[in-house]
Amino acid sequence: MSKITLNINTSPHVVKGLSTDMIMKQVIYALLPAAAFGVYTFGTGALLVLLTSTAAAIGTEHYLCKWSKKPSTISDYSAAMTGLLLGMTLPPSFPLWMAAVGSFISIALGKFIFGGLGNNVFNPALVGRAFLQAAFPVAITTWTDVFAPGRFTGVPSSIFALPFMRPSVDAVSGATPLSSFKFDHMTTPVYDLFVGFCSGSIGETSAIFLILGGIYLAWKKMLNWRIPASILLIVLLFSSIMYTVDSKTYPSPVFTLFAGGLILGAVFMATDMVSSPITPAGVWVYGAIIGFLVVLIRYWAGLPEGVMYAILIANAISPHIDALIRPRVYGTQIKSGTS
Repeated sequence: MSKITLNINTSPHVVKGLSTDMIMKQVIYALLPAAAFGVYTFGTGALLVLLTSTAAAIGTEHYLCKWSKKPSTISDYSAAMTGLLLGMTLPPSFPLWMAAVGSFISIALGKFIFGGLGNNVFNPALVGRAFLQAAFPVAITTWTDVFAPGRFTGVPSSIFALPFMRPSVDAVSGATPLSSFKFDHMTTPVYDLFVGFCSGSIGETSAIFLILGGIYLAWKKMLNWRIPASILLIVLLFSSIMYTVDSKTYPSPVFTLFAGGLILGAVFMATDMVSSPITPAGVWVYGAIIGFLVVLIRYWAGLPEGVMYAILIANAISPHIDALIRPRVYGTQIKSGTS
């Protein structure tokens, strides 16, 4: 009698012979065009921030594995992906030591403390970003203009600020499209938002490169397209209603879709295989919650952007979504209750 071995492991569960490291590498490949455009747009400072956040994430994971007497897991590329994603959410002039701290928090508190890859409740990159938002609110909302003169021959002095010292900013500071509209009621041309000719975080400004990266992952079947589709659909519907009600107060639906980090968050962060639902109906509900919260925070909260908080909140309730929207097993009936 032959033996049958049942291998039980944590998510992400892959099929067709795909390994975790292969999936993570494909995600990195999909991110690189948007990251490269961010470097082209903002210069050497942006490149240093991306390299620092990625290297710090890899180093943190390797050290924590060794400290806990476990084999290093940096070869699965998940730490590199987390560091790159975090770096893409940061301003181009962000101090490097702060970027390194953010990567440490992403790996240590967002991933390792839950048991490593496959056990994290929240998207690790967003955990680090949330910490940086709370700890360094000024630095993380200081922006540089696109295509600044000398962006490849020098870097902002704030990049090399010493730890726990207030960085001096010698770069041109400018508002992002979302903050310009929220506080000054100024709109940014849709073409600039779509291509990436506007201030913002390193990897969030070019919607076209992020969308192409998402299409590539969906084509490779390494991304559940239903999640970004439901997010963007709800944002489009909700913002269209508000724009119809009062076009002078609320921005156009197209502006709402392409401004800020919505495309980056919807395509590359909300779709995290571990922290998102797995049921067919659950992913639609999950995306709808994120889309609703994004518009709610952007329009009525104090901050101009709400993608990060919307995804983290949805991550927290993701297991409950799966539990409440559980498909009926074939051949069984759903119990209506007990007497």
